[in-house]
Amino acid sequence: MAERSLGAGGTGTGGVVTAVSSNGTYSFTKPNRESITLLTGLGVEGDVHAGVTVRHRSRVAQDPTQPNLRQVHLIHEELFTELAEQGHQVRPGDLGENVTTRGIDLLALPTGALLRFGDGGAVVEVTGLRNPCLQIDAFQEGLLKRVVGRDPGTGEIVRKAGVMSVVREGGTVRPGDAVHVELPAPPHRPLERV
Repeated sequence: MAERSLGAGGTGTGGVVTAVSSNGTYSFTKPNRESITLLTGLGVEGDVHAGVTVRHRSRVAQDPTQPNLRQVHLIHEELFTELAEQGHQVRPGDLGENVTTRGIDLLALPTGALLRFGDGGAVVEVTGLRNPCLQIDAFQEGLLKRVVGRDPGTGEIVRKAGVMSVVREGGTVRPGDAVHVELPAPPHRPLERV
């Protein structure tokens, strides 16, 4: 695998964790923590979405035996700045993410990219894009259309609410940890909703 840090706008600079969040009960938002522990093949220790099989209630209702490709949710902090410019105040953990990053274009990563966090040994593999639902509008009215829209040039759906991943190597993740990206061998597959 080639190693590369995908900075904002593809500048090649490294990224950083700005916040970590988890919640042991189902709720839209997740409180910030001093650290989270990632468990190999499961997700965030103590988080309601940790598990080998799906944990999101809508997916459990469809087929509870599906593999959990949404063990760890990551959002780029730059989204919050963009949303603030559109009148929405969103803070880390508000959209239910586990890891908030800065300086990495998460949405541009290919399927299978690995993210290594600090010196704690934790590694996640990106599985796809978060597909936000109407709960986002219950959190803040009109927010869904800000994080899901259509590309004016192509008409294709654009999802901005972060990426989902699975834990490949367990470890601790803290705010301030560096994030290093390892890309899979080409050809790269663009992220799809999971």
